Amino acid sequence: MEGAIIRPAAVADADGIPECLGAAFEPFRNDYTKGAYEDTVLAKDSLSRRFSEMTVLVAVDRFGKVIGTIACKVSGDGEGHLRGMAVLPECQGCGIAHQLLERAEAELIAAQCSRATLDTTEPLERAMRFYERHGYRRSGRTQDFFGMRLIEYGKRLA
Repeated sequence: MEGAIIRPAAVADADGIPECLGAAFEPFRNDYTKGAYEDTVLAKDSLSRRFSEMTVLVAVDRFGKVIGTIACKVSGDGEGHLRGMAVLPECQGCGIAHQLLERAEAELIAAQCSRATLDTTEPLERAMRFYERHGYRRSGRTQDFFGMRLIEYGKRLA
């Protein structure tokens, strides 16, 4: 999308981030357990926790509307973790997800991370293909995520 800017999220983005997550994950609502869906789309209190624990990035259009988001954090031992990537449905397929992922990986590399991990759920087949196209591979680790299987992916960073 022309004119999309990727930048660190600001307090002013506090409404736009959950709106973006909600719009992006709405098609999967019935595939998610209630707890998994609520944790994914972020209520106000969980958004403030995400801000305190992670670097939250947003993609904004020329009007400042949040059209995409992703969060990243250093998790230790040269490893970083990505979470909460979403792009508004009307902006999907325009390269926003690629830009967000690239910027989040750059943040992790700047923090001396040599590897990145992320988790996804089975209903998100398109997301899994996207991550695989960008060098992520299943690690073989899974865990419970509010009654759903969470699949870990990893990638070595340049």
